[in-house]
Amino acid sequence: MTQAKSPDICEETVFEGARAILCVADPEVHDIRVVYRGKESEPYASVPKAVVALAAAGETPVLAMNAGMYHADMMPVGLYVENGTEFSPLNHDDGFGNFFLKPNGVFFIDKDNSAGVMETETYASAGISSMFATQSGPMLVINGAIHPRFLPDGTTKYIRNGIGVRADGKVVLAITRDPVSLGSFARLFRDVAECPDALFFDGGVSSLAWGTDMEIDSGDPAGPIVAVFGKTDG
Repeated sequence: MTQAKSPDICEETVFEGARAILCVADPEVHDIRVVYRGKESEPYASVPKAVVALAAAGETPVLAMNAGMYHADMMPVGLYVENGTEFSPLNHDDGFGNFFLKPNGVFFIDKDNSAGVMETETYASAGISSMFATQSGPMLVINGAIHPRFLPDGTTKYIRNGIGVRADGKVVLAITRDPVSLGSFARLFRDVAECPDALFFDGGVSSLAWGTDMEIDSGDPAGPIVAVFGKTDG
């Protein structure tokens, strides 16, 4: 087990019998980005590789976690925007798997440095100019309501991670230490994190790094990754 020190913005909790980590990032004092590829345009392909590469480039993150689903070639399944450049378009398709358990949604940082989580079709019609964005699914919480297709406590349980935005604009990144259902994970965001809107990133492959140390490491690949950095003056 790693001896990495928990960042000040993270706290441990137990909800409905499962351990979880909640980290609250403030866009006013943190740079929140999604990252995908290194300098040679090759996908990082995992959270451990991403944080080591970022640190080698002089940007050690406060924390990082996987942030959306990906194809076999590591390309994001849905919308992916990095530094204002769209690498993958918004995906409106129907299909199988969690990504397509609609409504799905988008986490974004807009050009005014405000964060949001928004259902896909709402995002598409809002005309948002994102600096960073990753599409995933399903939505966990939508305008304060749990996703309508979730069972209260389904039998499929995994270590899961996701992201939400509170009414005050702060971003909550959450990952469980114990397997949970989608219903329970959604309630964690609604009832504990107090996020009116929250988005599922993944389950079973969920990983979390504190700095360059892995706190939770599934050992699985990762496509899009969300990373939180301390802001520097100037």
